[in-house]
Formats: sequence, C-alpha cells, structure tokens
Amino acid sequence: MAGYENKTKPTQTPVEEFIAQVEHPVRRADAEVLDEMFRRVTGEEPVMWGPTMVGYGSYHYEYASGHRGDALAVGFAPRKASQSLYGLLVQPEAPELLSKLGKHKVGKGCLYVNTLADVDVRVLEELIQTGYRHMTELVDQPRTEG
Repeated sequence: MAGYENKTKPTQTPVEEFIAQVEHPVRRADAEVLDEMFRRVTGEEPVMWGPTMVGYGSYHYEYASGHRGDALAVGFAPRKASQSLYGLLVQPEAPELLSKLGKHKVGKGCLYVNTLADVDVRVLEELIQTGYRHMTELVDQPRTEG
C-alpha cells in the first residue's frame, strides 16, 4: 500500500471561482448558500478537493494495512442531479436528524439533496455541525512517521 496515493487532494482553485462556474442556476445559488452555511457552522475556510468537492476542515486516517491519508471533514459538490454532501452521515446523531431533514437520498457515504428548498436548513446546519465535530474530534487520527 505504500505506493497508493489518494486521488482526491486539496487544490489551489478558488472556491468562489468554482461556484461561479456551476452551470445550473439553482445548483449555483444553492452552492452559494451552502458555502456560507458550512463556513459559518464549521468556522473553516473552504478548500477545493479535486475538481468538484468543496471541503471544510480535514481529518487524517491510518488503516491497519498501512494506508494513510487526509480527507475533507465535511463539504459538498454541486452535481447535475443534486447537491452531494459529505461527512454528514457517520455521527451518532445522523439517523434522527435525517428523519427530520425533508426530501433527500442517502448513498454510500453521501447525502443527496435536490434543492435546499426541499429540506429544513436548520436540521441541515445541525447535521453539518455534528458531522464536522465527529470527523475532526473522533475520526481524526494522529499522524505517525513512516
């Protein structure tokens, strides 16, 4: 595993530039609201991870296999079909909050929301807050040499 390198890494692309280029007008407007919301709730400045993921904070992981890396703690990606939200499903509070969120879908590690008008944004903010705390305080691992 020593030769494996994560494909999704932080980039230097300005988040505002990325959001301004989102073609779908509803996705772009929702991305602007999500950016403000994630900044406010996490206290983090956004960083682009790869070409399409906007991340707030990060965490380090190391597996028993020796594979290690860093990933965004929480974030989103405006996709053609919906907004993909990351880091909001693993905290213990997630099932109860999701039951109150409104119209959404859950995939492998992702929460999908068609439009912010479909969900209770106060519940979404709580999902962001608890997800961020979980990823940065409980999942984040110390870095070891090697």
